[in-house]
Amino acid sequence: MPASPETYMPAASAAKRRLLLVDDDPMLLTLLSTMLRHAGYDTVQATSAEEAMPIARQEDPDLALLDINLPGMSGLELAERLTAETAVPFMFLSVLDAADTVRKAAAHGAVGYLVKPIEAAQVTPAVEAALARADDIKRLRRSEVNLTAALAAGRETSMAVGVLMARFSTDRDAAFEVLRERARAQRRKINEVATQVLEAEEILASFHQAFRDHGRGG
Repeated sequence: MPASPETYMPAASAAKRRLLLVDDDPMLLTLLSTMLRHAGYDTVQATSAEEAMPIARQEDPDLALLDINLPGMSGLELAERLTAETAVPFMFLSVLDAADTVRKAAAHGAVGYLVKPIEAAQVTPAVEAALARADDIKRLRRSEVNLTAALAAGRETSMAVGVLMARFSTDRDAAFEVLRERARAQRRKINEVATQVLEAEEILASFHQAFRDHGRGG
């Protein structure tokens, strides 16, 4: 069972930051909004991509959380439009029932993801990590460095940091440092170790769903 949203203390970095939540499940939208508002965020909701686009243009949220499997225009298509028509960063909500889900998310420019069914303890750390990555991207744009290369190198690392934050209830700096130390110990690039973390998360998530299905069957 998800933890009560009352278990969360407001995040210092969340002050006045606005999140756009897009999912066709009204109950999930309400749950997510309650959790995130209690953590100190402001939220606005949409139940379809068509409803979300004008909100994104008018509200200019700091981050959008997009369900991949939206009816009509999918979350992936919505992400493409957000990239083309706005500067709104986004992360995905997805049931990890396909091995390439995380890779698709990264390829579309996502700064993070959350696994369905939503675990309350993972929501705030995942959003904080995604916002931190989005802030990094804004700084890169302002400094006019080679943005494409920087983004390609950083997506897997950023998403892996979010996974480690959620799994081990730690902060962003500690998660990144552990990831970097593991890469050094293995004499590998940090994004290679990050990819390994994401692949392991996909496997664990598939077992999580399998156990839930088994419990319902019993």
